[in-house]
Amino acid sequence: MIFKPTKMFLTKGMGRHQVKLASFELALRDAGIAAFNLVSVSSIFPSGCKLVSRKKGISMLQNGEIVHCVLSQCETDEAHRLAGCSVGVAIPADKDRYGYLSEYHCFGQNAGFAGEYAEDLAA
Repeated sequence: MIFKPTKMFLTKGMGRHQVKLASFELALRDAGIAAFNLVSVSSIFPSGCKLVSRKKGISMLQNGEIVHCVLSQCETDEAHRLAGCSVGVAIPADKDRYGYLSEYHCFGQNAGFAGEYAEDLAA
């Protein structure tokens, strides 16, 4: 059996709670993907894959479905600690070639920096 994704979407979410698992659940809800069984995969953007909107991507899924994902997460239990994470995407111009996704996790850096750094890593 060959499984090769043909579509991919990006999403983001944040959760705050005293219990780590509860904050993760809240982040999944915020991202719109709490109803799926997530399986982490390494960071390859498959050749021929198309990037679609979050709304379209989620609409193509059914609750309980196994969804492969590249997941970036960061957590802290320190009050007022700035934590961030990002996923960068490098899609080649030649659709027959594969690209990369990169996960970046940080403390003390703003969202703009984290996003640009993750993009640079993917490229």
